[in-house]
Amino acid sequence: MTGSTGHTDTRKTALVVGASRTLGLALAAEYLRRGWDVIGTVRGSGRTGLHDLAEASGGRLTVESLEMTDPDQISALGDRLARRTLDLLFVNAAITRGDLPIGEVPTDMFTEVMITNALSPMRVVESLRPLVAPAGTIGIMSSDQGSIALNTDGGQDLYRASKSALNQLMRSYAARYADDSRTLLLMDPGWVRTELGGPDAELSVDESIPGVVETIERHQGKPGLHFVDHQGQVVPW
Repeated sequence: MTGSTGHTDTRKTALVVGASRTLGLALAAEYLRRGWDVIGTVRGSGRTGLHDLAEASGGRLTVESLEMTDPDQISALGDRLARRTLDLLFVNAAITRGDLPIGEVPTDMFTEVMITNALSPMRVVESLRPLVAPAGTIGIMSSDQGSIALNTDGGQDLYRASKSALNQLMRSYAARYADDSRTLLLMDPGWVRTELGGPDAELSVDESIPGVVETIERHQGKPGLHFVDHQGQVVPW
């Protein structure tokens, strides 16, 4: 990014989509700690932890509003950021609606979860990819629950299916842009104590996110799609 004085600012820039709380907020904070400029998105106009973080950032964190399920808002965000170059585009957004057997899942619940967890992240990636530097990284928060190979216990049918769909769509994206020099990541943050992960999860947010960022950094400059966890281990499809 070049300022008005003509000097080049060598700080890297990350866009974290879904940064109002828990994992997304921690990602924004971790990249700030590492000296990056950060753009974080929140839903709606209410105040969030990201706004507090922005006030303490010395201008290095910008808050943008985005309802990720609205394609027009995705396009509008792309227009607002058209002059920015991103070293990292990371989409962190997912919902769960309880642990129901798939035969008991209402159609509107199925649609809502699939749109939020699978379709909308890919719309963001497809729409905003031109902003990402040729040597940059595009990442999406996935889950080992999206792994078909690891599903030996069942449960969480809809959430698992949405993450498997996300992984499949990202593989199709990677195949479509097979010659792209950007790094593509599906990240499993581990089982984290969040609203989605529940209170019995193994990891705190502070234990997960530094590993996620380290893994992202280690894969910089490695084109193609990688499905990895917060410790850098490959997750089976």
